[in-house]
Amino acid sequence: MDPELTGALAGMPYVSLADPARAREAMRALVEALSEPVSDARVEVGDREIPGPAGVPVPVRIYRPREQRGPVSALVYFHGGGFVTGDLENEHVRCLDFAGEVGIVVVSVDYRLAPEHPFPAAFDDGYAATVWVRENAAELGVDPDRIGVGGGSAGGGLAAGIALRARDEDGPPLAFQFLLYPVLDDRMDTPSMRTFVEPPLFNRGDVGHMWRHYLGPHHGRAPVYAAPARAGDLSGLPAAYMLVAEGDPLRDEDLAYALRLIQAGVPTELHHVPHVYHGFDGVLSAAVAREALAGQRAALRRGFDLANAGHRSTSSD
Repeated sequence: MDPELTGALAGMPYVSLADPARAREAMRALVEALSEPVSDARVEVGDREIPGPAGVPVPVRIYRPREQRGPVSALVYFHGGGFVTGDLENEHVRCLDFAGEVGIVVVSVDYRLAPEHPFPAAFDDGYAATVWVRENAAELGVDPDRIGVGGGSAGGGLAAGIALRARDEDGPPLAFQFLLYPVLDDRMDTPSMRTFVEPPLFNRGDVGHMWRHYLGPHHGRAPVYAAPARAGDLSGLPAAYMLVAEGDPLRDEDLAYALRLIQAGVPTELHHVPHVYHGFDGVLSAAVAREALAGQRAALRRGFDLANAGHRSTSSD
């Protein structure tokens, strides 16, 4: 394990997903331990509610570069937390960084949490937010042909599922999927899932609790949009960036999904980081986390540049 990450663990509360109420308290403490008050004069930040499924509004936080010239790319972002914990504060630092450093609009989504709201509540909130960004692109200063979805852990699983639904239903055309150690497969039957039973922050037991809370009545027979690894066909999906942590029980399902994307002809950039655990890039005191964040910025630039080049080519044909 990276020594800086190992040292950082000493001050971190453990977030067990067995008890959702305690998990939420622990997650808030973890976010406070990892985060410092931060602002960026280059970015305008605002909270609002947008129309959600079945009349339930969805809270979002919108990050907009103050000096953007013309329409820019947009990333609809979903926080992690095992579908059980987390809110807009979880990824505030990352979203602020992406808006300021990459020059994109970021819409962070505060989706409903399990077990009070099992699948498809969070998924429906995320899809509704993605549709809203597309429909309100002009107001947001966004290029409607350069909208991507992304997230970490559970949020990455939501993003992958939303990309599948948008393809299947001719929904909002997505340019990019940005997947950080995503949750993809409820079957929990991979070598890494059997090997990393007690890693820091997130272990096999937590994965089991997560799926039980999230799937509710669907437990054991997850729909494809809940567990994207169950999808039979990955062709026609937007270009992907996948970050995988070596010491993560999710490692092998992530690697397998990235390989299947490549085999399906989807432009895919895969980064496997050795000697790190799940969620390592949130520990910005560690050099490996700062390097990962810099790589994520670069990947967003490449991904949206690829989308822009493809749009120009299509428009000129």
